[in-house]
Amino acid sequence: MDVHGRDLRYFVTVAEELHFTRAAELLYVSQPALSKQIRALERQLGAPLFERDRHGVRITPAGAALLPHARRVLAEWDAASEAVESAKRRQRATLVVGMSHSPARGGLRPAIRSRFTEAYPRAEVRMRQVRWEDPTAGLADGSSDVAFVWLPLADAERYRWVVLATEARQVALPEDHRLAARERIAFADLLDEPFLALPREASELRDYWLASDERGGRPVRIGAEIASVDETYEALVDGRGVCLVASGNVPLVARGGVVTRPVDGVAPSRLALAWRADDSRPLVRAYAEAARLAVAGT
Repeated sequence: MDVHGRDLRYFVTVAEELHFTRAAELLYVSQPALSKQIRALERQLGAPLFERDRHGVRITPAGAALLPHARRVLAEWDAASEAVESAKRRQRATLVVGMSHSPARGGLRPAIRSRFTEAYPRAEVRMRQVRWEDPTAGLADGSSDVAFVWLPLADAERYRWVVLATEARQVALPEDHRLAARERIAFADLLDEPFLALPREASELRDYWLASDERGGRPVRIGAEIASVDETYEALVDGRGVCLVASGNVPLVARGGVVTRPVDGVAPSRLALAWRADDSRPLVRAYAEAARLAVAGT
């Protein structure tokens, strides 16, 4: 015997109100229609659920036995319905992906996107460009859900990441620089050069791209601060300094008037997809898993 959830809801409302007219108003149905549904439920169960007389409505022993079970069934169904709606909202949700510049890397980003879309075809992915003052690309202030970032990150314990690419660092310098004719350049020969530096807000990442750990305690000369690819290129062309750049980013700056050369004596760079450690939302986890699969596929 199958009983509709609607019938159980009608029964519970009448049992709580003990008044058919008030129950009908609460259920937005007519009183005759409500009475008809209750009689049909009684026939299905083979027992009267309510006694009706001129003194009012009373619940029967059979009705009293059914009531707690009916409430539990309705509560479970409400919870199930909310779970389904929540899943539908997640499918339709928007994931904001922060980045300081486009991480081309042989189609890595499209590979991540396609794998993510397989899991969440209705989710919207919105790319967000973030200036270099924020090395977390929006993770720190919550304006991005996941982000393409360069390691290391400040407050590293706040984040989780998957490394997407490990690339040697090169040096970008004006084409008329005294070292530009060399095929390779030792970092020791760059120690006295003015360097282009990320904004001070970039903290650990600023020090990393200045190769502070490889300087043996020698202070760095700052020729200019840069906060975008265009600013970097203009500063290089103007001769305000040199800068280290990941191999994958060489095409961004190696334009007219600028050359890049491999550098010996500095550790390689690491590009990663990162997210907040306490963010367990399915969309975030799915994008991270898509990144892992994309890296494994390459």
